[in-house]
Amino acid sequence: MKKDVDKRGEILLEALPYIKKFWDKVVVIKYGGSAMQDKKLEGQIIEDIILLKYVGMKPVIVHGGGAEISQEMKKRNMVPQFINGLRVTDQETMEITEMVLIGKINTRLVAEINLHILEGMGNGVKGIGLSGEDAQLLTVKKHSSFDLGFVGEIEKVNPEILFVLLEKNYIPVIATVGVDKEGIRYNINADTVAGQIAISLHAEKLICLSDVDGIFKDFEDSTSLISSLTINQAKDLIEFGQIQKGMIPKVDSAIQALEGGVNKVHFLNGKRAHSILLELFTDSGIGTEIIP
Repeated sequence: MKKDVDKRGEILLEALPYIKKFWDKVVVIKYGGSAMQDKKLEGQIIEDIILLKYVGMKPVIVHGGGAEISQEMKKRNMVPQFINGLRVTDQETMEITEMVLIGKINTRLVAEINLHILEGMGNGVKGIGLSGEDAQLLTVKKHSSFDLGFVGEIEKVNPEILFVLLEKNYIPVIATVGVDKEGIRYNINADTVAGQIAISLHAEKLICLSDVDGIFKDFEDSTSLISSLTINQAKDLIEFGQIQKGMIPKVDSAIQALEGGVNKVHFLNGKRAHSILLELFTDSGIGTEIIP
């Protein structure tokens, strides 16, 4: 019993310098659709994010929903298609994307945050859902590199509404749908959105939650996890094919975020219990960090 108490004390002492360091800092958390399949863990992740708020940080959630979009497409006998990790999005796929991201996932995450208020954990903490359409948060144009249909590239981020909400003690939850200057809606890669939001908010950290432990020297070797990378090392891994498929836009977005002023990017397994807390508040961490 004494050993357990001593261990808890050591954990708290280890966390204290990080709590002081990150006080009043913005942390953008990209919650990937691949990490959302376990609803019990989803509730735990929300609890951990509320805890970040309690210890003085300013969390912002940017969520994907690719797995649930694909599931809905398959129900309609549609075959998801991807180019370089980006979903090809025709008109029907865009309608499904809006329904899943805004009508289902965003609503669910906000409800989860606000449920904790009712249960007494999140007293003073409020969740609010947004998409890129709200307050001109994300202005986009049609993706220019590939013919992906209704897939957009971000032209402008207007973070004004986010600064107001953070000041009023809200946790913003952002669905990755944006509009162009003609009012046409586009699907936007969630990793890209998270990176650009982090830049616009001058975030201390960008945390990317997916269903893998981080970045590997050899993606087929689970023991080759890389704990820390520089921007140049990350670029080399992409160039030499050690980062592939869906990880490419994730790492590209991380690099852009760092070059835009974000201090550090973390890649974590969102299916691992308390992964955010273990990464931020322990000396060793558990995932992969990318630094300038």
